[in-house]
Formats: sequence, C-alpha cells, structure tokens
Amino acid sequence: MLGALQRRGLHGVGLNELLATAHAPKGVLYHHFPGGKAELAVAAVESAVAHMNGSLERLLQRNAHPVDALAAWMASAQKFLSASGFEQGCPLATIALESTPEDEAIRAALARGFAGIRERVAQALAASGLPDAQARNLAALIVSAYEGALLQARVAGQVDAMRETCDALLELVRLQISAAAPRA
Repeated sequence: MLGALQRRGLHGVGLNELLATAHAPKGVLYHHFPGGKAELAVAAVESAVAHMNGSLERLLQRNAHPVDALAAWMASAQKFLSASGFEQGCPLATIALESTPEDEAIRAALARGFAGIRERVAQALAASGLPDAQARNLAALIVSAYEGALLQARVAGQVDAMRETCDALLELVRLQISAAAPRA
C-alpha cells in the first residue's frame, strides 16, 4: 500500500488499487478505517514514520558518531530511490505534496512524523556535544535538506543532487560538532 502511495501519490491512487495491494476486500477497509481513504492515509503515514524512525534508530545504535549514522541513513535512501527507478522517494513527502488544507488529519500525522524524525536527529546531535538549540536547528536543516534532495533526485532521475546535498550536510555537521567540542 505504501509503495502505491509513494509511486502515484495520495490522489493518484484509488481505493481499489490500495485494497488490491493489501489483498483486502472493501468491507475490511470500511470496518477498520471508517474514515475511508483519509484514515487509511493517516495509517500509512504513521507506518512510514515508524519504519523511518526504526531505521534511523538502528543506524544511530550501530554507529558511534552521528555523522556516520546520518551518512548511512542518507546512503540507504539514495540506494532505495535508485533501485525503485526513481519512482519511490520519501513517502511522507509524496503525501505531503498532495495534501490540501482540508486533509487536516493527514497533515497532522505528517507534521508529527517530521517532528519526530527531527527530534531524534536533534537528540543524537545533542548527545555528541552540541547545545540543544543548535542541535534542534541543525536537525531541522538536515531533515529539510534531505527531503528536498530526495525530491530533486527523484525528479532528475539521478542521485547527484542528493549526494551533493548529503556531502555538504555531513561536512557541516562535522564542523559544528568539532567546534562544540571542549578544547584541551
């Protein structure tokens, strides 16, 4: 289901396609998601956020330095995007770009999702020695640039924009962590 939303967007994919990819009859949809497609989209956003946070958390636990974890996270996104033939970028961005002011529940789920990802990145940066406010600001920049770079790479059909953005971001993170380190 999430793959269909990533490829075709919130308004480009129909309920029948979503049900077919989930191998579920229509009655199941309305039983579990009485709000229909909007409620299903919220569940898809929440699932995507849980997956993204889990992936990020595993990388942060495996890598002693947040720069290494962020590099692995960004490299993984580049590989996924490339392997999908540049059809599947960030599911949150795909849904966000199509949401309208009337999609309040979907937008709220997206806002919570992006905020949670930013918060986890900020925690990792603060644990590496950055002051909390600086860590939050840098995390906001990282997530925003990451999303923008994914979007540009998807449109261009090549990962150059993402690779260049990630290289610049990681260098900035290294410099800021180094500058915040106590001097001997």
